[in-house]
Parts: sequence; structure tokens; C-alpha cells
Amino acid sequence: MIELNPLVELIILNFSLGLMVAISLNIEVGFLRIPQFGRLLAVIAGAIVAAAIPGRILALYLGMPAGIEYANHMYNFRIVFEINRFLSKNPLLSITLFLSTMVMAAIVGGVIGYLCAYPALRLKGAYLGITLLTFGEIITSIAWNYQPLVGGTTGVFVVNPFGFVGRGSSSLAVISILVISIVSYVYAELLIRSPFGRMLKAIRDSEVAAEVYGKNAVKARAETLVIGGAMAAVAGALWAIYTGSMKASTYTRLTWTFWPWAFMMLGGVGNNLGVLVGVLLYTLARTAIIQYKHLLTSVIPISAEWLEYILIGIVIVAVILYKPQGLIPEKPALTLSRKTIEKIKDKIDTSTKNYQQTT
Repeated sequence: MIELNPLVELIILNFSLGLMVAISLNIEVGFLRIPQFGRLLAVIAGAIVAAAIPGRILALYLGMPAGIEYANHMYNFRIVFEINRFLSKNPLLSITLFLSTMVMAAIVGGVIGYLCAYPALRLKGAYLGITLLTFGEIITSIAWNYQPLVGGTTGVFVVNPFGFVGRGSSSLAVISILVISIVSYVYAELLIRSPFGRMLKAIRDSEVAAEVYGKNAVKARAETLVIGGAMAAVAGALWAIYTGSMKASTYTRLTWTFWPWAFMMLGGVGNNLGVLVGVLLYTLARTAIIQYKHLLTSVIPISAEWLEYILIGIVIVAVILYKPQGLIPEKPALTLSRKTIEKIKDKIDTSTKNYQQTT
């Protein structure tokens, strides 16, 4: 197995996870204008799935504690260690476990998105945004304070489904995350070019006009929240698997809600390619700050630890003031290709001329 350079691995990891979360946010915000300030909710739900379910299933299969003891820090390390040793000898089972974890995370994220659709029926604008943000804080508090779920304040270790490759397990994990992020991007592109995507934009631009033409805005909102929630939950599960642990306090609004908003705003709201560019630019800037931290400390009057936070703040303010549509603004999408439209126009013009000549 090829091992990636640690710096390359870090760039790919941050880019891939950032892209997945930002794209899921763009589906909800960019395509339908849902004020999604609770992206953390689906992300941490996916992480909880990865930390709580697969390990318990295997622990039960191997005859080890799978109940409250599983999340106890006194037992968790030994249980997960034995599970990882078992998985390292069973590649097929490891791959199956990984894929099933992604499916479970997507289902849980989708269910959460559907439940969030209920307040979306009654609330609009900032009220809905604050409500979704509050939901994220609620589930974080539950994971932090309810020890039997994912270890409470001490957290739990997460089963490693890539241990069967040996030293290259982290590289394989990062490559898998990259592949899943690319699939998510392609899916989002196909979605927005589909009739469903065009309906979302129609509702976004004029909900009343869309409903006049028979479009169900309520149903579209629910389906969009399900799609976005499922995608974000998969990203949360991938992060937990890569790090090998899950601790609720490490999942913050800053990282999993406001940074994706900054990526989306920088690249271009409603434009998947713009979001990709925004995530890439920030990932490279953040990696440069981390890589050359020791040099920056001697140049700037503050600790380089805070530079990336300042950078995000500057980006948000600058984009709002000077480039509110982002680096790559959304462009109108044609239902048919330009050539097809021109052929139809020529055919209509020809038919019109023939009709005029005969009359």
C-alpha cells in the first residue's frame, strides 16, 4: 500500500471533508435559501453513529461488553483494540463494516434532516436559522453529558476498518474519503441539473410563482434537508473513523457550521464549482499557516495559532463587502443545450416563414 506524504494527506483530508460539508450546505442554502446554521447537528450525528454502532455490533459478535461498559473509558480501549485486531485479519469484513457505517450515517443524517423540516414549515429566516443551530447544540450536549452514548466527557475510540493494510491505513482512509467527496460533488452537480434541482431554484427565486405552477415547496424543503443532512452525516462519520476517536467537545459550531459557510461564500453561493474552489483555497491557506507557523510567529505580532481564525473573519467581511456573489458567481443553467435551443429556434423561424408565404 502506498503511503501518502503527511502534508499531502492533511491537504486531501481537510479538502475532502470540507467539500462534503460545504456542498451539503450549498444544496440547502444555495439552491433553496434555507438558513442552515445547524450543520453541526448532522455532522455530529454521523460521528456518533460511527463511534457507537459498528463497535458495539462487533463487540457483541466477539462476546465482549456491548452495553454501557462499551462507552466506559476503563474498558473501551481494550474492547476497540481487540476489535481492530480482529478486523485486521478480515479485509472483506472491514470493507463491509466501513460501507455499512456510511449507509447508517446517511440514514441517520437523513432522518435528522427530515425532523428539521418540521420547524422549517412554520419558521422562516433568522428564526429557522437559530432553531437549527439550537438543535445542533442540544445533540452536542447530550453526547457530552450522557456517558453511555459515546463516553461523555472522556469520549470513545472508534473502530478502524482500514487496519488490514498495516502502515498505510491512514493513507487508504484519506483516499477513500477523497473518493466519497468526489462522488458527493458529482451527485450535487447532477442534482442541480435535474428537474428537481431546477424546481429548487424556482422555489428559491419565487416560492409563490413556483406553487402557482404546482410545485410543492414544503415537500421540496423536506427532501432538501434530508439530502443535505445525509451528506453531512457521512462527513462526520468519516472524520471520526479517520481520527480513531470521538469526543463531543471537538465538534464545534466554528469548524462544522461557520467554516463551511465561509467556504461557500468565498467560492459562490449556489455554485458547486465555486464551493469547491472556496474549500480548496482555504485548505491551502490553512495548511500554509500550519506548515510555516514557526516563521509566521517571528513576523506577526500575535500567535500563529489564531491566524486562521482571523483569516476566516477577514474573508467573510471582504466577500460581503466586495464580492457578495463569491469568486465564481452562479450562472443561469439552461434546461437544453444552446445548440438544441438554436435548432428549435431555426425550425420555428422556418415554419413561420413557410406559413407566411402560403398565406
